[in-house]
Amino acid sequence: MKTFFDLVLREFKLFRSNSVLILLFIGAPLTYGILFGYTYKKGKVTDLPIVVVDEDHSSVSSRMIDMLDDNEVVKIAAILPSANRIKDFSIKHEAACILIIPSNFEADIQYKRYPEMLVYVNADNILTANFASRAIQTVAGTLKAGIQIEALKKTGVPQSLAEKQYEPFAATILRNYNKGSNYMYFLWPGMLATILQQVLFLALAITFAAEYEKNTMTDLALKAGSPLLAIITKCTPYFLMSFLIWLSYGLMHMWFKIPMQYNMGLLTLLAGLFVFAVSMMGILVSILIPNQLKATEILMVVATPSFVISGFTWPLSQMPIGVRILADAIPLTHFLQIYRILMVENGTFDLVQKPVLYLAGLSIFFGLLAWIALSRKFRKLRQIKEQ
Repeated sequence: MKTFFDLVLREFKLFRSNSVLILLFIGAPLTYGILFGYTYKKGKVTDLPIVVVDEDHSSVSSRMIDMLDDNEVVKIAAILPSANRIKDFSIKHEAACILIIPSNFEADIQYKRYPEMLVYVNADNILTANFASRAIQTVAGTLKAGIQIEALKKTGVPQSLAEKQYEPFAATILRNYNKGSNYMYFLWPGMLATILQQVLFLALAITFAAEYEKNTMTDLALKAGSPLLAIITKCTPYFLMSFLIWLSYGLMHMWFKIPMQYNMGLLTLLAGLFVFAVSMMGILVSILIPNQLKATEILMVVATPSFVISGFTWPLSQMPIGVRILADAIPLTHFLQIYRILMVENGTFDLVQKPVLYLAGLSIFFGLLAWIALSRKFRKLRQIKEQ
């Protein structure tokens, strides 16, 4: 045990001597977590600017404009009498949509000529485009229903019967889990896990690579004796600091009022398994690549696309088989599945057994390769020392 604590203390001293690493490992999770938290704090978009071209100037078009004004998602930035220079106006106001109400709109409705109202959606930002177009569709559908019900009432049909004739059945849509479609609840936790993986890769990439560059690898081999003990002592400080980062994430969840629905003790244990898998992957690269810069670059190549291909924002089922295989080899993919099922969907542990087994398998696989690689390195160093 004395050897273990001496080696752990030695690793803490090496960590403390690297000011850049301290700044990245401690500062990045806290700074980015708070920065991204405030970025998405609002949760959902409102007051998206739209431009309305009212070529009809009728009571129906006025009702349409009033209903759009009452919708919290969109905000009318400009009302134009014609479509002249509409492109310039939409760019100037950063409009998410352009709604064109054609001339003779009300008259065509009354004579059942089925006029067409055009909506041009600015799809350069898919998120705002979807929200704005959905809001316009909702308003248009409500106005359409009101006009049809009023037309039936004019023929002598009672209102209750007119409503049933217009809508012979009702369809109720209920949102589960993220009921308010809050973007903060959806995206922010996944970004925190990605940041944690990123800083772990950055830190662990230099653990053994730094020993090579400083010519202290032989000293480590003699002190540790066992490759397994060397790996454990190299990881221990980062396990302890990752736990503190995890606690800070919990405090951030409370600060930003993100719902926490599951047993945090169990989720913390599974987060520990995630940290262990990431650590073994980072340690393996650091052992194989005796250069801090190159080891870091390799792990950054792995970490950079990990969030995109994790299946968190785009379904894994829609990705090519090669991308899915690559995603399965990265610990973040499986931890985000665990988080989503336990914390967002409030599922039970038996529903996360598959990603848990994947994480355990990756931990054993990378850990075993790291142990084999380090055993060979230690054996060579002892042979050189004896000579």
